[in-house]
Amino acid sequence: MFTDEELLPISALQHVLYCERQCALIHIEQVWSESVSTAEGRVLHERVHEQRRESRGALRIATGLRLRSLELGLTGQADVVEFHRSEQGSWIPYPVEYKRGRPKKNGCDLVQLCAQALCLEEMLQTAIPKGALFYGQTRHRLDVTFDRELRQTTHALCNKLHCLIVSGITPPAIYEKAKCEHCSLIDRCLPQLANHPSATRYLEEILQS
Repeated sequence: MFTDEELLPISALQHVLYCERQCALIHIEQVWSESVSTAEGRVLHERVHEQRRESRGALRIATGLRLRSLELGLTGQADVVEFHRSEQGSWIPYPVEYKRGRPKKNGCDLVQLCAQALCLEEMLQTAIPKGALFYGQTRHRLDVTFDRELRQTTHALCNKLHCLIVSGITPPAIYEKAKCEHCSLIDRCLPQLANHPSATRYLEEILQS
């Protein structure tokens, strides 16, 4: 079990899955640069996080709920949590995460949503079988089942995240064009230097351009 002082943001799971160096730069070295994509995502979440409550018969909707799991060592905020009333009269939480783009191939959105569900399960002492991801670009809601495999993946990634942060070591840069060119920290990370035969010459080329 973790203490409150050891809790890490749920969003860091996406960072460590995407790139361990990016995760370390953000959460160890406290480096951050905002791009158009991250700004749009931030504004979207700020709008969704405006706390409100709604009731529609067998459905209750809450936004901006604070989340915490001492087992996983995570904290964060849910975009939306729907509570669906079962036939037995109990309320079943159904977390919904909003994303600005479209589904990602590496499954990081699935892990983030599952982590939210695990936090809610611990907080509310109830089982949460499903949730959903809503993508702004496709205007489509993707239902997600929190099966055993996804739960195990989420637990493993939490352990990996904590080990990285506790180490206090930022991994060396490895340039991968598909990833790096879409990262808002590329100008701070300078991954091109890792594969360049002469760092000095590379810096001179940047200055000349």
